[in-house]
Formats: sequence, C-alpha cells, structure tokens
Amino acid sequence: MPLEIERKFLVSGNAWREQAHKRVAMRHGYLTELGAPASVRVRVEGDVGKLNVKQAVVGSTRAEYEYTIPADEADEMIRTLCRGLILKTRHYVNHEGHLWEVDDFEGDNAGLVVAEIELGSEDEAFVRPSWLGEEVTQLRRYYNNALASHPYSRWTENDGA
Repeated sequence: MPLEIERKFLVSGNAWREQAHKRVAMRHGYLTELGAPASVRVRVEGDVGKLNVKQAVVGSTRAEYEYTIPADEADEMIRTLCRGLILKTRHYVNHEGHLWEVDDFEGDNAGLVVAEIELGSEDEAFVRPSWLGEEVTQLRRYYNNALASHPYSRWTENDGA
C-alpha cells in the first residue's frame, strides 16, 4: 500500500518566497463528502490532471494513491461533479536536504499559507526553516478536504484549532 508520510505547518512571514525555485497553480475539488473513509480529489496542476484517493485520517501517515488523467477531463469533473473548490499556488522550496511544498491559498481560503514536508519515516529528522510556524499536522481543519467544506474565510474564534 502506498503511504504518504507528511507533516504540515503554518508559515510566518514571506522569507520563503525568495527561496522558492518553482511554482505551480493548482485547483481541485472533492468527489467524496467530508467524513467518508477516503477523500477522492480531482486536481489540475498547471496543465496536468490528477485523480487522488487518500485515506481520510488525521496524522502524518496515510494511504495515498494518485493517477494522472487528462487535464480537460479533470477540469470538467471539477466543474460538474466536485464539491468545494480549492485554489492555490504551490511553491517548491529546498531547505537543508528536504523539499518543502508551500501552499499559498486563494479564493475562499485566501490568507492561509501552509508548508508541507514529505518524509521517508515518521521519525525522520529535518531542519526547520526560519519561516516555519506552528505544526498543524494533527488539526483536521487545515486539511484541503476540510477547507473545501469550511473555508478559511469562514473560520471564527469559536471554531477552535
């Protein structure tokens, strides 16, 4: 079973922007409802379509399957079948031997910036960049699937973390 081992952090400041070596516009939606045992996501990354099935659990390790599909079909599915729309630009930043993916959200999630790092094991060591903020790996509301249903722009102090 393919596993994703990923940790998620808030980002503080903009120092990461000058370190980014690549960026890709992304848009995606979900074919499954929040609370299902798996999330099924359709994404367009630049001009590439992707279908992704991911175990819907909170934490750093989850089963994940991803397949390339025609971008025009992915666009059509996003427009006609998916719930929620996530718009973001993903910036790729190399730091001390690891690749960080920094997502700068747009649309209903504008103002949210989250950095993710994929690891080979749950206990793999890594050097924290100076722009890395609070870890939010264990907080469901920061997962894209949750943001599709309850966007950042609608969060209140009563939502909790």
